[in-house]
Amino acid sequence: MLTMASRRAGRSGDSPTFTEQARRRQLIECTIDLISTKGYPATSLSAIAERAGLSKAAVLYHFSSKDNLTRATLDHVLEEFTAYVGERVAAEADPRAAVMAYVRAMIGYQQAHRRHVRVITEMLLDDHGGTRLKTPGGHDTAGRWQALADLLAAGQRAGAFRPFDVRTVSLAVGGAIDGVIGHWLAHPDLDLDAAADELETFTLNAIGAAGGDR
Repeated sequence: MLTMASRRAGRSGDSPTFTEQARRRQLIECTIDLISTKGYPATSLSAIAERAGLSKAAVLYHFSSKDNLTRATLDHVLEEFTAYVGERVAAEADPRAAVMAYVRAMIGYQQAHRRHVRVITEMLLDDHGGTRLKTPGGHDTAGRWQALADLLAAGQRAGAFRPFDVRTVSLAVGGAIDGVIGHWLAHPDLDLDAAADELETFTLNAIGAAGGDR
């Protein structure tokens, strides 16, 4: 009889079956639950297996190590986050409305997916506030705001925004969003809807309008 490892190796070039996809998704969801409640260091393969009602060997059948499973979990969280924001931005044709949709979506997604925010902060950031990387160079925080920089540049080309350095402003707006979310995670009583209103005003003041009309 083939072992689990050899069967997995034999299928390395094949797409996972529907059942395997469902099992992998279950394991990712269990990993999200554990990281968000117990922290990354305490999220062991044994704990994940217990949460999923599986053996550790069964987890390793789908993900060959904790590192591979947690990386897949982080990728899943970031992909869902990116898709959520992208869909809402794409629905707006006006440059200013698109930027406001971006700010609102960034806050809205994190407000509705607190567990996902915990996964990101546990796995990527040392300070839980959105700025200091655990592994400098391992994840580019500047790149996180490239989508916003692209929106700002498009608005400038359309003549909708004042002249400014899009990289600096995108990092400033992104840092403000991270700061608000970091405070909210530590102080859940923060009115995040009101904070989103303030971030929208902050962003509008930052980008202004061509000719100085805001």
